[in-house]
Amino acid sequence: MSRKRMIYEGKAKILYEGPEPGTLIQYFKDDATAFNAEKRAVLDGKGVLNNRISEYMMTRLGDVGIPTHFIRRINMREQLIKKVEIIPLEVVVRNVAAGSMARRLGIEEGTPLPRTIVEFYLKRDDLGDPLVTEEHIAAFNWASPQEVDDMVSLALRTNDFTSGLMSAVGIRLIDFKLEFGRYYEGEMVRTILADEISPDNCRLWDVETGNKLDKDRFRQDLGGVTEAYGEVARRLGIIKDNGASDNVVAFNGGAK
Repeated sequence: MSRKRMIYEGKAKILYEGPEPGTLIQYFKDDATAFNAEKRAVLDGKGVLNNRISEYMMTRLGDVGIPTHFIRRINMREQLIKKVEIIPLEVVVRNVAAGSMARRLGIEEGTPLPRTIVEFYLKRDDLGDPLVTEEHIAAFNWASPQEVDDMVSLALRTNDFTSGLMSAVGIRLIDFKLEFGRYYEGEMVRTILADEISPDNCRLWDVETGNKLDKDRFRQDLGGVTEAYGEVARRLGIIKDNGASDNVVAFNGGAK
């Protein structure tokens, strides 16, 4: 498929004009960033792994009735997706205290939460993506009450399914970030899952050892980032045990 006009470039992905109206091509880069892009690196193979893992997750979620923007994978780094209007909120689902919540509330990392917690953050890199409430969302009209209800419902369904899927392969889903978009179908508009689901936006810990299999390995200078992502893909059956995806690409070392 020939490359078309670039629409948007983010920290880890690029969006290009799609081959048909209402579609985009989502390209996964090898770039890794943390702390609002203050820390950066290029990790060979990360984009390929995230593309494959996100393809798998979006497909499985679609199979259980959760609407997503995913249409199909084009190649090792690109997906064909539905064009949506991104709602300017990040939806974070937390099962275990970790990251900013642990620091903010003084809770020891790894403490199970009494219930699953859904948080909203405003998508504003220049402000550090601040935590916001449903009152803020309503007051500033970032999303309608119905859209908020839809996002919470879809986020909790995604959490239930993904927790079970990961648990079956010895991985504990600690928390994850989702983004949603408005998908226009004629006169109708639907709230659907967008962006990606991968170790870049999920905290994934090995059930037995507690080893981190996600981007915290980059944030915390633990090393072996792409190896950890590859382990997630291997356990899910996406890549073969030799670390090669469809015997096309081998995944090299991560951040040191």
